[in-house]
Amino acid sequence: MTKTLAILTMMIVGSVAFAHSKINATVPAHEAVLAAAPETIEFGFAKKIRLIKVDLAFSDQPKVPLDLGDQTSFATTFNLPLVPLGSGTYVIGWRGLSIDGHVMTGEFMFVVE
Repeated sequence: MTKTLAILTMMIVGSVAFAHSKINATVPAHEAVLAAAPETIEFGFAKKIRLIKVDLAFSDQPKVPLDLGDQTSFATTFNLPLVPLGSGTYVIGWRGLSIDGHVMTGEFMFVVE
């Protein structure tokens, strides 16, 4: 009985973990050093998610929300406008829902010299 319960638990945990998407790539790349700030940022995920919030923290300034526009459906790629703020450290924080409804969060950063 204990062995069966252990196998069932592993199957359930494995299927939940499998349903969550991992971020594949960002543009600019995480920890990139750029000569100029980009006009857009891009997220690429392994599986479809729905972004629900994206924030920009710039140097010592308070976080500001980025406009998600009409990107409210499940997708693997998102492209968002970014207002260049000059030289400094840009930290992009995101929050989304996986296809199974679990909340996912993450962040990436880049530096503009």
